[in-house]
Amino acid sequence: MAKSTLPVIQALRDTAQRLASQAPYQWGHMGSCNCGHLAQTITHLTKAEIHARAMQRYGDWERQLTDYCPTSGLPIDETIDEMLALGFTRADLAHLERLSDATIRAVIPFERRNALRHNQRNDVVLYLRTWADLLETPLLASIQLPDLTAAPRLQPVR
Repeated sequence: MAKSTLPVIQALRDTAQRLASQAPYQWGHMGSCNCGHLAQTITHLTKAEIHARAMQRYGDWERQLTDYCPTSGLPIDETIDEMLALGFTRADLAHLERLSDATIRAVIPFERRNALRHNQRNDVVLYLRTWADLLETPLLASIQLPDLTAAPRLQPVR
């Protein structure tokens, strides 16, 4: 699963918010599908730029991720490089396109989980927010705040 870091969590939340705010969504379009929207968030490329990069090689996101080569020089591989560098894995991205990660799905309420469709905007938003929540929990648990009870009390200046 993706690294539990603030940039990864923020990318998931920003992508979910943009989709919830009615950004153009089209599952069959490489730049405005599930992975395409996350790629927009991370790379700051437009949906058209991402789509054009992807069309230089055959296949959907799953195929692009399977054929990914960090030394190919292909623009879509550079896009994937940026996503991986932030802390996602190729498996994460493949699961995102189909909303298929079992760990994420297990947290989604049963009645929604069984009706979850990979090409429905609201389901993608739910999946992204659930994923962000899952990554946020261990991150917050790892934060140690200083014990302020032992700190000297400041006296007001008179």
